[in-house]
Amino acid sequence: MTKLTCLDCKYSTTRLVAPEEPALHRDSEDMFETKFFLLEGEGRQGVGGLRTQGYFKQSQPNKPVISVVTVVFNGEKFLEDTIQSVINQTYDNVEYIIIDGGSTDGTLDIIKKYVNQIDYWVSEKDEGIYDAWNKAVSVLSGVWVSFLGADDTYKPTALSLYADMIAVSPEINYISSRVDLMKSGKRVRVVGEAFSAVSFKKRMNVAHVGSLHKRELFLKTGLFNLNYKVVSDYEFFVRNLSKIRAGFINESCANMQVGGVSDGSTLVFQEVAKVKLKYGLRTKYSAWLEKNYSIFKWLLRKKIWY
Repeated sequence: MTKLTCLDCKYSTTRLVAPEEPALHRDSEDMFETKFFLLEGEGRQGVGGLRTQGYFKQSQPNKPVISVVTVVFNGEKFLEDTIQSVINQTYDNVEYIIIDGGSTDGTLDIIKKYVNQIDYWVSEKDEGIYDAWNKAVSVLSGVWVSFLGADDTYKPTALSLYADMIAVSPEINYISSRVDLMKSGKRVRVVGEAFSAVSFKKRMNVAHVGSLHKRELFLKTGLFNLNYKVVSDYEFFVRNLSKIRAGFINESCANMQVGGVSDGSTLVFQEVAKVKLKYGLRTKYSAWLEKNYSIFKWLLRKKIWY
């Protein structure tokens, strides 16, 4: 095993680094190939981070690499706070990957400011958030992975709490937690529950921002399905209902901004209905009724149709 070194003990991403590229483990049953660097995509504006300087991450027996993924497009307003919340975690073995969709604002300037604390970043066009997540998952070296929005932040001890649960529950492959929903700097409410397959057949009852996934789930069952524009994360969970062995942290691990395309969008209801129909969670009639009733309620709430 490669001897690890500390580049800068101030940051969670630079306390434990390997000064050489580790060997990649490949299993014939894996659904995709793992790599350390993405092939150049359309409109690439830049690439960088610790990996491009020859530094990599490697799990230790008592400190697995936890990879954090942030996908961003024109996110200069909140991105620096997001980055700060990751690199200032109390947990030591953190890998941070940022996938930018070709931003035209000051996003790249912010990313480059932290080039010595981010493990790997790429800026190029993509097909949306799930395509960008898939790119990131394909280049992770972490045993575990979380997805943190470009306008969301972690509590300082969030990843340490996850690591503590992993240490005492080696059988789990997914962890959920509470999440504070934020608006204009104030907490609106707390969301997030313990994972339940029964509940999940009705609705997504976990907050993805407050979730940690064992990467093995992706390797064995595939990446996010790009046929869904706003609920591919829900489809991923439904696809893995029988495989998920979950843990739960009954305290808030992250702050999540209210809003986004999936907040109150009719497309959410339509795609959820398609997922339920695909996996036999609803009959064809009840899926149609559920979809259209939800749209009707949305129209009433927006006062578009009386």
